[in-house]
Amino acid sequence: MTAPLLPSGTDATEATETADGSKAPSDPSRPAPSEPAVRPPARDRYFDLLRAVALFRVVLYHLVGWAWLPVVFPSMGVMFALAGNLMARSLKRPAVQVVRGRMRRLLPPLWLLGAIGVSGMLAQGWGPDDDGHPGWWFLHLTFWVLPLSDPPYAEGVAGIQGVLGEDWAAELAGPLWYIRAYLWFVLLSPFLLKLLRALPWPTIAAPLALSAILEFGWLSLPSERIDSALTDFSTFGACWILGMAHQQGVLKRLPRYAVPSLAPIVAAFGLWYAFHQGFSTGHDLDSIPFAQAVWSFATVLLLLHISPSWARWPRRLRRWDRLITLLNSRAVTIYLWHNVCLLAAATLYDRLWGVDSLVDHAPWLLESPWPVLLLAWILISGCVLAFGWVEDLAAKRRPRLWPDGGSTGRRRSGTGAHRA
Repeated sequence: MTAPLLPSGTDATEATETADGSKAPSDPSRPAPSEPAVRPPARDRYFDLLRAVALFRVVLYHLVGWAWLPVVFPSMGVMFALAGNLMARSLKRPAVQVVRGRMRRLLPPLWLLGAIGVSGMLAQGWGPDDDGHPGWWFLHLTFWVLPLSDPPYAEGVAGIQGVLGEDWAAELAGPLWYIRAYLWFVLLSPFLLKLLRALPWPTIAAPLALSAILEFGWLSLPSERIDSALTDFSTFGACWILGMAHQQGVLKRLPRYAVPSLAPIVAAFGLWYAFHQGFSTGHDLDSIPFAQAVWSFATVLLLLHISPSWARWPRRLRRWDRLITLLNSRAVTIYLWHNVCLLAAATLYDRLWGVDSLVDHAPWLLESPWPVLLLAWILISGCVLAFGWVEDLAAKRRPRLWPDGGSTGRRRSGTGAHRA
C-alpha cells in the first residue's frame, strides 16, 4: 500500500503545474498543505519466515510425533512471541479498538470450523446427554463462539469409512487450546504492556515463576479448565511478553553479549530438567510444561536477538517468497484444519494396504510418513481454497482464494504493510 500522492485534506488543484511548466497560484486563504503522508513500514520478512517455519513444523510434528522436533524449533513459543510483538505495536492505538480488531480477525475462522465440525458431531449422535447435564452442554457450547475455555467435542465419534478415521472430533478440537490461549493473551495485553513498561524484567520472568510454582505443586487449582488455561499462560506467557519487549526496545537495552551468553545456559537448564522428567523415555516437551516454558523462552530470546529485520528477502530466500506469503496469509486456516487433514490423509493412504502388489513389493512405501504428509498438504491446500477467504472477510479485505502475493509480488518487491 503506497502513500497518497497528495497529503490528506489537500485539494487536487493545489501545487499543480500550468501548461508552461510554472506553478499555478494557490488560494492564500487555504491552509498550508501538511507534510506528505509517511509510507507504512514494510513487513518484517524475518518474522514471516519464522511464522512459516513454525507452522510447517507443527504440521510435521502432529504427523510423525518426533519428540525432538519441539526442541529443534519450539513452534508454539515462536508463534506466541510473534503475536505478542504485533500486539504491542498495535497498542499504540486505543486498547479497546485493538482488542476488538484482534478478536474480529480470530473468531470468524473458528466459527466456520465450529459450524462444520459441530454439525458433523450432531449428525453422528452427539447431544446434551454427553456432558452430564443438558444445561452444562449448552453452556459449554458457547465456547465455540467465544473460546474463553476449551470448546467441547464428541468423544469416540465414528468416522467415515475409508475417508476419515474414528474420533475425528478429538482431532478437530485438538488445536483449539491455542485459540483459547491466544484470546486470553490478547485480552490481557493492555495490562501486560503497562506492567512491561513499568517493570520490564520482572514482568517477563513472572510467567516462568508461575510455571515453576505449578510444576512443583505449590499451587492447586479447583478446576481442570482453570488449570489448563493457567498452565498455558505460564508456559508461553514469557514468549508473548518477550515479543512485546522486543517491539518496545527492551531487549536492545541489554549489552550485545548478554543474550548470546545467558540464553544457552537457560536453554541447557530447561533441557536438563526435561531429561530428568522422562523426556528420553518417549515423552516430549508438551508433557513437561516447565521444561517447555524454559526452553521456549531461551530459544525465542535468541531468535529475537538475532532478528535482522528484513524489509526485503535476502537473495537466497526470494524463491520462497510466494509460499511464505501464502502461509502467513492463511496461518489461522491452516492451523485450525491441519489435524483433520492429517487424519483424512492417513485414512485415505491406509486404503493402499488393500493393493497386494504394493504390500508385496513396496511395504516400506506404505509405512513411510512422507506420502501422508504430501497428501495432507494437498488437503490443507483444499481447505485454504474452501475456507481461507473467511480470514480476508474478518480482516475487512477483499476475499482471495490463493493469497501468495503472486499478482503483486513483483511490483511490491516483497514488501507490504503489517496487518493491524
